[in-house]
Amino acid sequence: MILNTFENAIITIFLAAAMLAGGCDSKQRDNPGREPMNETKHSEAVFAAGCFWGVEATFRQVDGVVDATVGYTGGTLANPTYEQVCRTDTGHAEAVRVVFDPSVVSYERLLDVFWACHNPTTLNRQGPDVGSQYRSAIFFRDAEQQKAATASREKMRKSGKFSSDIVTEITEAGEFYRAEEYHQRYLAKRGAAACNTGAEKK
Repeated sequence: MILNTFENAIITIFLAAAMLAGGCDSKQRDNPGREPMNETKHSEAVFAAGCFWGVEATFRQVDGVVDATVGYTGGTLANPTYEQVCRTDTGHAEAVRVVFDPSVVSYERLLDVFWACHNPTTLNRQGPDVGSQYRSAIFFRDAEQQKAATASREKMRKSGKFSSDIVTEITEAGEFYRAEEYHQRYLAKRGAAACNTGAEKK
């Protein structure tokens, strides 16, 4: 009887120790393989609006934008260089990939910034920059973005804001090639700011 009582005491101690050791991981055991709670989900948008230096700097000013990367998209050549894109025979546009938090800024808001930061009525041209790589384009990633972009373009056409017709393309997003490192945050590296186009943080 004394031996059984001793064994029961040892078992009780081991069970208690096991419960204490595993207590901190109880949530992980209850939810194996699940992602942490409250993890932020980011979305992506791709825009072309002329020289990508200013476009990238403009989007970085928007509250809710997590990152903006300049690159090339919409062409036929894999991994194009800046020099190849400038020759205009690759079909690429200088573009900006915007990573954003949709709980802070909507895709529709980003479309508003897009329209405000360039002239969408000049075909293959923005100011002194001429060539198809400077075209105005929205590269949608899903049907929801396509619908929003199309509605936004129609809204701008009816707004009377522009005296000429909008020539902005709305195209399904393809491969996005990150531009050379010296192009990334080009204006910020030189202490220049993006122009005031209504894209300030709200």
